[in-house]
Amino acid sequence: MIRTHHCNELTKQHVGQTVTLMGWVHGRRDHGGVLFIDLRDRYGVTQLVFDIEKDPTIHEQANDLRNEFVIAVTGQARIRPEESINLQLVTGEIEIEVVTLQVLNQAKTPPFVIEDDVEATESIRLQHRYLDLRRPRMQKLLKLRHDVTFHARQFLHQRGFLEIETPILTKSTPEGARDYLVPSRVNAGQFFALPQSPQLFKQILMVGGADRYFQIARCFRDEDLRLDRQPEFTQIDMEMSFVQRDDILTLSEELIASISKEAIGLSLPTPFPRLTYQEAMDRYGTDKPDRRFGLELRNLNEVAKQVEFKVFRDAVEKGGLVAGLVVKGGAQMARNQIDRLIDVSKDFGAKGLAWVKIAEGWKLDSAIAKFLKAKPFQQALPDAEPGDLMLFIADKPALTYDVLGRLRLYLGEELNLVDRERWEPLWVTDFPLLEYDEDEHRYVALHHPFTGPFLEDIHQLDENPLAVRAQAYDMVLNGFEIGGGSIRIHQSDLQQKVLDLLGIPKDAAKEKFGFLLEALEYGAPPHGGIAFGLDRLVMLLGKTESIRDVIPFPKTQKVQCMMTEAPSTVGNGQLKELRINLDLDN
Repeated sequence: MIRTHHCNELTKQHVGQTVTLMGWVHGRRDHGGVLFIDLRDRYGVTQLVFDIEKDPTIHEQANDLRNEFVIAVTGQARIRPEESINLQLVTGEIEIEVVTLQVLNQAKTPPFVIEDDVEATESIRLQHRYLDLRRPRMQKLLKLRHDVTFHARQFLHQRGFLEIETPILTKSTPEGARDYLVPSRVNAGQFFALPQSPQLFKQILMVGGADRYFQIARCFRDEDLRLDRQPEFTQIDMEMSFVQRDDILTLSEELIASISKEAIGLSLPTPFPRLTYQEAMDRYGTDKPDRRFGLELRNLNEVAKQVEFKVFRDAVEKGGLVAGLVVKGGAQMARNQIDRLIDVSKDFGAKGLAWVKIAEGWKLDSAIAKFLKAKPFQQALPDAEPGDLMLFIADKPALTYDVLGRLRLYLGEELNLVDRERWEPLWVTDFPLLEYDEDEHRYVALHHPFTGPFLEDIHQLDENPLAVRAQAYDMVLNGFEIGGGSIRIHQSDLQQKVLDLLGIPKDAAKEKFGFLLEALEYGAPPHGGIAFGLDRLVMLLGKTESIRDVIPFPKTQKVQCMMTEAPSTVGNGQLKELRINLDLDN
């Protein structure tokens, strides 16, 4: 028996044809002498008919079928009775009158129904991922992931890029997330690391003259998980020689616009808007702004200088930031609702949340109103009006931005301000090259140590390192960073200077990155690149809320595979061979 059609192909044009279908039993309806079976494969569903009057034997055979049995059937396509036509299905106007039935494999009763609106917990679904993947929604997401990957390859191939694989077993260079280490059996006591990204190798490829490289790259980071992060993930990784920043931004826009159009029919107008890092922080409190709704932040330091509220004045005098946002119509909120906002802000790390309602005539209504003047707020917040609620945070700039940025997102969800049908891509550019880590008492790279500074800022590396801007850029879509990159440092002496600032002196730099530093001395061309998170991009295009939905076999938040029960212990023989002695008590 050879399959002639898939379960989404047959229409009125096939009536009268003898066909063979194969798939899983999706459902059954027993109407006495007539048994209806829905047959499902990854393409769709077709209704089968077993009529006891026409063939009692095959009707009896079909009566033993249960959900998820794998079957093959041969029969004739016919028009459904008018009352049973289902226009929601491509095949909803026809049915197959079965003459031959073969059970290819039986199935136990699944722990959940293979439907999109499944009620099972995520842990149960992940434990039985092979069943979860049968759901139509998951099949569509697998297809979407394939389409995105295919179109990326096609787009880059057409523009002269070479797809080149870089090593999976490589050198540990722990600058950022923790490495996953792999012990070497041949070189006892030594370890490979799984790559966090192909960063160093793709730069080496530029030195090697590859000019335009890309890779659908597997990457590994031993870090805490969340809905949009996994320990192993996939990047659309790119690098180019003899380019400037705008060359990369333009090509990247064209790539994402092309993928979106081809994969889901989404038209993203180019060029994408651009915000500097500082503009993004000032307006949204984050470098990953969701611009599908308003509720922008406002800097109120000048206002704070004009009022008697000590919390505001002290924050400004200490070099802090007073900022706020205006909730339209928020004066109608009950006190318990405002108290909830205060609690949420404290959960985000704030010491508190100041609030003021604007009453008629711009009268201020709040416990702190007596310390404030209406006029400065009215001038600083031209969009505010009676009936609105003003919310304020006063603290160190980083904390003020963080809390208000997260509070903005919280309010966007709670007040249904987010337009789910809207797509807002943008670039965030001109990041600081460095930031100062108060805990470690040293400078750290905001992106990575190989990011190039603006040429006009290089002199500041000695005088004021925190003022140096990086030629770095992130692409953000609906509040998620989907890609990030930079123009790289291509001169060995400048690279060493940046490493020195990061507390990596020459000897340590040689040990960690010696091969790169040496390569830069052999005529490294100017180069730059970007990497897009394939999983995150598919998550957004597929309109699913978890990255785990678009990865065939994901890990849980405890970094476990529920299906295989990995990670697991290994035998003493393997450990001995690798010269590993476990001491789990310390």
